[in-house]
Amino acid sequence: MGVGRRMKKQAAPEPLSEAHYAKLKRKAGIPVEAIEEPQKKRKMGKASATTGNSTPVSKRRERKAALKNGNGVKGSDKTKGPKELPAHRQGKKAAAAKVPAPEGSDDEEMDDEFAGSDLEAGNSDEAPNGTLGDDFLGSDNDDDDSVFDSDEEGRARAIFSEDEDESDGEEKLTAANMAGLSAKLDRQMEEEAAADEAELKEAALQTNIAGDKPKVLEDDDDDDDDLAAKTKAMLAPDLQLLRTRITENIRVLDDFANLHQEGRSRAEYTAQLLKDVCAYYGYSDYLAEKLYNLFTPREAFAFFEANESARPVVIRTNTLRTNRRELAQALINRGVTLEPVGKWSKVGLQVFETSVPLGATPEYLAGHYILQAASSFLPCMALDPQENDRVLDMAAAPGGKTTYLAAMMKNTGFIMANDPNRARSKGLIGNVHRLGASNVIVSNYDAREFPKPMGGFDRVLLDAPCSGTGVIAKDPSVKTNKTQLDFMQLPHLQKQLLLAAIDSVSHNNKPGGGYIVYSTCSVTVEENEEVVQYALRKRPNVKLVDTTIPFGKEGFTSYRGKKFDASMNLTRRYYPHTYNVDGFFVAKFHKTGPTPPKAPTGSRGGRQDEDNVIIDKTPIAADEEEAAKDDFGGWDEDEDEEIMEKGKRNAMRRRGIDPRSTSKTKKADK
Repeated sequence: MGVGRRMKKQAAPEPLSEAHYAKLKRKAGIPVEAIEEPQKKRKMGKASATTGNSTPVSKRRERKAALKNGNGVKGSDKTKGPKELPAHRQGKKAAAAKVPAPEGSDDEEMDDEFAGSDLEAGNSDEAPNGTLGDDFLGSDNDDDDSVFDSDEEGRARAIFSEDEDESDGEEKLTAANMAGLSAKLDRQMEEEAAADEAELKEAALQTNIAGDKPKVLEDDDDDDDDLAAKTKAMLAPDLQLLRTRITENIRVLDDFANLHQEGRSRAEYTAQLLKDVCAYYGYSDYLAEKLYNLFTPREAFAFFEANESARPVVIRTNTLRTNRRELAQALINRGVTLEPVGKWSKVGLQVFETSVPLGATPEYLAGHYILQAASSFLPCMALDPQENDRVLDMAAAPGGKTTYLAAMMKNTGFIMANDPNRARSKGLIGNVHRLGASNVIVSNYDAREFPKPMGGFDRVLLDAPCSGTGVIAKDPSVKTNKTQLDFMQLPHLQKQLLLAAIDSVSHNNKPGGGYIVYSTCSVTVEENEEVVQYALRKRPNVKLVDTTIPFGKEGFTSYRGKKFDASMNLTRRYYPHTYNVDGFFVAKFHKTGPTPPKAPTGSRGGRQDEDNVIIDKTPIAADEEEAAKDDFGGWDEDEDEEIMEKGKRNAMRRRGIDPRSTSKTKKADK
């Protein structure tokens, strides 16, 4: 199969001479003097030709010859009269004089362009029987396969701004027509926009735009079937559906007046939201409600979401051994990607990526840094110890805050690092030695016993044990293992510790002393504002002062109907979703005078197990005589003597000793 006609482009014909062109016309029986002038412009998709003057040939031959002009294009306009000879016969000036071009047209340019061109000359062979030769375009013997220009079809369909039929229409347009056309287009655009909007509304795609009322709550009839309800409860929850419902519910609660369903209360939406939060994030019902009440619905959702991702890894530079620039350069050389934790800290470095374990580098073993959460910097910054101060850290293990205080004091003064747990004290001692804190003494007292072992400190730091609701990302077990009992016992312990911390500070040791910092890694009000309010009520010789920390949210001055001291706004709260640090609370007190003699002390009121859980919360009076008179705490020796003797005899029998023999010996001695 040969090359197709569209695969090979037809080359341009050879130029034709005027003599041969006239000769071809005479052989075809067409008088040379009566030939018509070819049309100078071609309309798009149309071609026209005119007939010449009367000739001696028959009408049939004349019609056939007229339909085949010099360009090989069939004409369709038979009503026009005869025109002048072509421009190549009469010259460019004569043709221009006989057929004047309209003003502003391009006929003169077209004449100059096509006059004397290849279309006006030819050298094809003579054709018999009065027809054009085979090599002449438009001849009878010309078929599609022999002569075809692949670009002819494209040129016929092309539209230009100067085409004759387009320009004729444009010449007839007026300003009024243009204004009407513009108005018509505007109406069409408005109709299309209205149709699009109606289509969007039908498809319910304007959920967040038009303020429709999403269906969040389930209908009352949904759970009528007990079997269906049990089956639904056994299935795993659809997490995507839960998250979508949570976001829609939050949007309704943000604009409840406009988006809530008729007959539904805000409490129903809140209950549904808490139910979905418990199912999606795994909180207990009690803790989810307690944390939800601290925020607006949208901020509560951000808080729950932030607890699902871990906080950044932060290390603190030990300025007793090195500085932050040298440490950063050394760790970068080991393949650690890091940057300063923020402008508020001069010793913190945030680690993004590391190729070596941070707890086993030579710099770590040499005590150049310690792994410490950024939120743990805040209590030390608030306390702001000075050189040669006497400082008490009441709950010091594992030693991050204690060594930071030693670095701030440049190993001067004295730090009493106390922790009631003997096992945790071992880690405290190890970090103190590794980081080179030479002004630290480690003790193992119950912090509620202070100031009995020692008092008169310039500053006291109390990072109290708490529920850990601010570090859920680090310890997800908090979501389920905290109950209402924990939030009753822990605040009681914290209140006792805070009173002991206040009593351990001396207000007149030196100028600039007498400060106490209370902090927790919890965000609940029971462990923070309520404890601070209790201390302000029991110790009128202290007051709250500014923490001097450059960021943080103010503490609550009122919460769910409870009113706190107006100075509570000086305390600071930190949340994971706002500052990307662990949830924390910091309050700073200043002691202005001695403790009143009859003020309640912070001494422990009962036994305490290894987990610091108070068994008996009733305080025991300091005086033993008062304790003897107390019906609850005193001893009745007559009643207990028999029980004690019986216990001794049983203990002797277990050791293989006869209690009666010892009793006889005692009687003989007497």
